[in-house]
Amino acid sequence: MSLKSYKYAEGDFKVTEEMKNDFKEEGFVIIKGLLSAEELKHIENALVVGKFSDHAYGVPDGDGREAHMILWNHPGVDVTGMVGRCEKVVGTCEQLLDGEVYHYHTKLMAKPAKIGGKHVWHQDYGYWYQNGNLFPNMMTVFMAVDKCTKENGCLQILRGSNKCGRIEHVQVSGQVGADMERVDELAKVLPLEYVELEPGDALFFHCNLLHCSAPNLSANRRWAFLCAYNRADNNPIKEHHHPRFTPLKKVPNSAILECQDFTTMDGKWFIDPDIEKRPGRKLAHKQ
Repeated sequence: MSLKSYKYAEGDFKVTEEMKNDFKEEGFVIIKGLLSAEELKHIENALVVGKFSDHAYGVPDGDGREAHMILWNHPGVDVTGMVGRCEKVVGTCEQLLDGEVYHYHTKLMAKPAKIGGKHVWHQDYGYWYQNGNLFPNMMTVFMAVDKCTKENGCLQILRGSNKCGRIEHVQVSGQVGADMERVDELAKVLPLEYVELEPGDALFFHCNLLHCSAPNLSANRRWAFLCAYNRADNNPIKEHHHPRFTPLKKVPNSAILECQDFTTMDGKWFIDPDIEKRPGRKLAHKQ
């Protein structure tokens, strides 16, 4: 059975009370067709022309595979920045979190065909709590660039786990993940869902929602574009490898296609795992 979702229609989309209630009770909302095929092509072109792969690093999964990640902290003024600043992404987050938000980071999660690694069960707030964010008023927008299926390692979630509070995170299979004893108990009482998405679909999810993904054993890559946001009044109490409150200048949705800047990388603050002392290794090849 497919998961409940809402259809995006340009010029005729609004966040309803039903969506807000779903986000509060279930921990997520799926918006079908948030990005058009034309927008996806434009974004992918920007990722290639802008040489984002120069900043890629691999995250080992403990089983000999690795997922590839490119992460930057400020949206910038290029095409990818327009995605992280556009109304249908930012405005929706502000309504779901009930307040002004700022851009916490954006990342491209790439699972190459056949060799793309898994991600263990975790909550984003399991990490972000350690960064000095006092409250879980944070979320992520997972936008499918490629079709996401069980075969290529789509997200798996425990529906409603956003209400269980922050779980202790420990070393799991070479990654930092949620305490599996607690996850196993939660899995007995909460539904496991596979979030299969078409290109352009988006999953808006709360930072306490437990999620993981299996390795990509298929013949198809799995790219996803993720933007994370923090509520403006939840300014981290300490400096860390993601930004503290930085006012976010929103742009209209049309800015994604209107923007022809594919190369300005000034101020984006790409994450280098060697400098930031994070798990992972820099990649010498393109994605």
